[in-house]
Amino acid sequence: MGIFTAVEASGIAVLYTMLLAFVIHRTMPVTAMPGFLLETAQITGTIMLLLAASAALSFAMAFTGIPAALSALILSISENPAVVMLIINVILLVVGCFMDIGPAILIFTPILLPIAQKVGYDPIHFGIVMVFNLAIGTITPPVGTGLFVGASVARERVERIVPVLLPFYLLLFALLLLVTYVPALTLTLPRLLDL
Repeated sequence: MGIFTAVEASGIAVLYTMLLAFVIHRTMPVTAMPGFLLETAQITGTIMLLLAASAALSFAMAFTGIPAALSALILSISENPAVVMLIINVILLVVGCFMDIGPAILIFTPILLPIAQKVGYDPIHFGIVMVFNLAIGTITPPVGTGLFVGASVARERVERIVPVLLPFYLLLFALLLLVTYVPALTLTLPRLLDL
């Protein structure tokens, strides 16, 4: 309803859960709180380590000029819109496997958006394709932060989770191709709303 942001909502959900567990239903003793805090710190530490590694990688890529070279390389291969978008999808999937979404968007949008517009892609459509690619990367090894968070919450090893996810990866890749090559899926509503 727009009362608070998603981050604020997560904090409120934690407070609400604590109120239910410790005060109203009394299903948890207050003495369990240090254990919960320790587990939270361990999960947060894992996530922060992955984010730090992806931030260092994004700095190294920007410093060495890899994004600009990538732009020249893509346009030298082909100017066919279908081929260019396939190349961009592959690049973003690989980038999403190693970098967090935030730094990847900041680094690659200024490079890849002009290429996509040059071959006729709408900026809104390209933005959706880009975020979809990078979101798939968050659940893809080796650095996929979402994958590691899910594994640590489930107390499972990533090596055991990935084989189970393979059918879902195939479905996500099929949906990605559908979103990429059928712009009406993403542009119908914005066009109806004159965005």
